Amino acid sequence: MPISVEEVFETASMILHQNLDIRTTTMGINLKDCIHSDFKVFTENVYEKILKNAQRLLKEAAKLELKYGVPIVNKRISITPVSLIMETHCEREKFIEMARTLDRAGRNAGIDFIGGFGALVHKGLTASDKTLIESLPDVFAETERVCSFLNVGTNTAGLNLDAINLIGNMLKETASKTKDAIGCAKFVVFANAPEDNPFMAGAFHGVGEPDMSLNIGISGPGVVRGVVEKNKDCDLTQLSEIIKRTVFKITRSGELIGRELAKNLEIPFGIVDISLAPTTASGDSVANIIEAFGIESIGAHGTTAALALLMDAVKKGGAMASGNVGGLSGTFIPVSEDTGMIEAVKRGALNLNKLEALTAVCSVGMDMFAIPGDTPAETINAIIADELSIGIINNKTTAVRVIPVPGKKAGDSVDFGGLLGEAPVMMVNPYSSENFLKRGGRMPAPVTSMRN
Repeated sequence: MPISVEEVFETASMILHQNLDIRTTTMGINLKDCIHSDFKVFTENVYEKILKNAQRLLKEAAKLELKYGVPIVNKRISITPVSLIMETHCEREKFIEMARTLDRAGRNAGIDFIGGFGALVHKGLTASDKTLIESLPDVFAETERVCSFLNVGTNTAGLNLDAINLIGNMLKETASKTKDAIGCAKFVVFANAPEDNPFMAGAFHGVGEPDMSLNIGISGPGVVRGVVEKNKDCDLTQLSEIIKRTVFKITRSGELIGRELAKNLEIPFGIVDISLAPTTASGDSVANIIEAFGIESIGAHGTTAALALLMDAVKKGGAMASGNVGGLSGTFIPVSEDTGMIEAVKRGALNLNKLEALTAVCSVGMDMFAIPGDTPAETINAIIADELSIGIINNKTTAVRVIPVPGKKAGDSVDFGGLLGEAPVMMVNPYSSENFLKRGGRMPAPVTSMRN
């Protein structure tokens, strides 16, 4: 398809004025071939494999940034879920040492984050899974780049309450051991976690993936907001078409760069994740897109309908542009990383109940929100169970990244700095679900799991 001069200028304008970028290039690396009975040799194998490949990723990504003039903001690594490769070294101190090894490799290579220090526990927990969860507070306290996930539910397995019941206390311990509870921002709990997600903190290299792969995460909230604001008088059908065409153009740029980068690295190209991922930069807010639709503040009645339209248009536009759309693809609505979301919470327009309702139509889930540090662990677990049950019943990925901040109460705020932004501390329902959670077990899969 020929590219016109007008399209070149249009793309340049998106980059210069509307924050269009490749949000992340994430190289997935299989570490199963690094396993060795001697743990020292095992960690050396892991270090060398990550360092060598991460350095190649940075070198080739820098070349493409110069060639096309499109910023590639983050360069990241995702790895085989660590609990799977640590089965024969199932000791807490060894998990912590493996995390230190990963962190050292990432630091020396110059990458941003390493994802995959996690486990797939949707149907039960192994000894390795349990040890990994127990080690996480120390892992986050002693590392900078290591990110962790748990997948605790799927449409076909149901929801593992026994696994969820381990998370609340782990998060509270993590919060107490890391400044401003920042360690909690590097942990996400999923239902229906995709194996090819390029975004942190939930990225991991799934067992169904090749030895290595390259996944691209693109973003352009500012671009979408710009076209919405220019078309104030069109109806919703027309607005959807405009957004679809815009996302098509954004996705094509990600597809182009992703394929060329994978070719230069001589590894398979995985997917383009078309999620609109906000940042704290001016004009880079998903909440502001919703407000440009005609909603006075995100969180007002009508927000869910507007977000549903946006999600649908984004997915349709991306699907037209690429046969390799995957990952989480849709729209992120993190609280602390989106200036519009932050302001909506501060003005009282957005609360936890409405945030949970919005996740019924958007990707990911309840992301990067802060709650009082004295919130009981059982309440944290109940928030997680509520959100993930939406994913189980509605056949979609949902996730929770919750931050209980010690010493903070509802109405306070905590500033994480950088891309993680500022989190207003949100009020939590004071009534208990402890006796419900004590039942434990596994919530059965819905009848839709019997599709076969």
